[in-house]
Amino acid sequence: MTTKIFHTFAALFCIGSLLYFSTATPPEEKPNKATGLALTHVMGAAQQSGFHQAIQPRLFQFPADHGPHPTFKQEWWYVTGNVSSEQPKRDFGFQWTLFRVGLTATPPLRPSAWATSEIYMGHLAVTDIQSDQFYPAQKLARPALQMAGAQANPFRAWIENWQLVQKGGEPNKPILQLSAQTDLISLELTLEAIKEVVLQGDQGLSQKNSQPGNASYYYSLPRLKSTGTLAIKGQTFTVNGLSWMDREWSTSALAADQVGWDWFSLHLSDGSDLIYYQIRNQEGKADPVSQGALIDSDGNKRVIRASDIQLTVLNHWTSPTSHSVYPSGWKLVVPGLNLSLILTPAIKNQELNQTLVTYWEGAVTVDGVYDGKKIGGKGYGELTGYDR
Repeated sequence: MTTKIFHTFAALFCIGSLLYFSTATPPEEKPNKATGLALTHVMGAAQQSGFHQAIQPRLFQFPADHGPHPTFKQEWWYVTGNVSSEQPKRDFGFQWTLFRVGLTATPPLRPSAWATSEIYMGHLAVTDIQSDQFYPAQKLARPALQMAGAQANPFRAWIENWQLVQKGGEPNKPILQLSAQTDLISLELTLEAIKEVVLQGDQGLSQKNSQPGNASYYYSLPRLKSTGTLAIKGQTFTVNGLSWMDREWSTSALAADQVGWDWFSLHLSDGSDLIYYQIRNQEGKADPVSQGALIDSDGNKRVIRASDIQLTVLNHWTSPTSHSVYPSGWKLVVPGLNLSLILTPAIKNQELNQTLVTYWEGAVTVDGVYDGKKIGGKGYGELTGYDR
């Protein structure tokens, strides 16, 4: 993913601070729709004391880097995908995310089993395309008593009964098991990496603006063969399709004049995969550091910079819940690659607005031309900073 939901961590920091300084009795951890904080609150220079920053390229090591990085303030494990069933014929999108945010770089000294220096949050969503329905959910927990956490070897990241676990494969080309359940939806999917890990940005250092340290360490598993079951309101579907996994960790990222981003991960029908994100300033313009990559069917990466791409908004959609106005349809052109794509939301309303923060994340369809040939595909988009 790109910089991915840093504003979520701003809200979590406030909640987590209450947890850190609370008594040993665990509070009731429920979303509070009154919480709404600026993106720059956590992505800027504030509240970084003692945490490391992403300053220069590093050597990535697997499976170690699949696990947590507690010396950095925030990180996430992020899976999005498009799957279909044959009988009955149905199409779905899904998102599974686990966020970790450090509250302090120093572990708590209190003897309570509930004491914590970090907090975890999970987001889950399923898009039922034929029914034009969207089902989001959220969990919050501290890592006390194994309620949430992450480990590297064997890899596992979890929050209560939502988890992502390595079941086989190679360290940089794993086979993962994804599972999550709520009262309305559930997922049980095997995710088998078709391509190896791809480092984003400069050897895995993804710069968010020109200021040193405003960056993340970032890698992706761009094409995961996805099979298993998906259930909605008690109806279970046997599904298959493709997923994309992003991993990032950082301490700060956004500059004061940056308000959000538009991010896309696309699986194209010729076996290639495209990722692109643009970080927007207050005028809606993309920062020059915005970038992405085209990964061919053999896993070779070609960097796409902001100057290489033209991203044009074709339509807009206004949320009836938050009243935020989002882009809703795009033309993405990379002249140097002879690539022109039309991206269309699978359904318009894929806004997460019952979570701590409000943003749009949803399935998209792809149609276009690549090097003179028709091409299609599916993918995901994420739009942040539109709920002001």
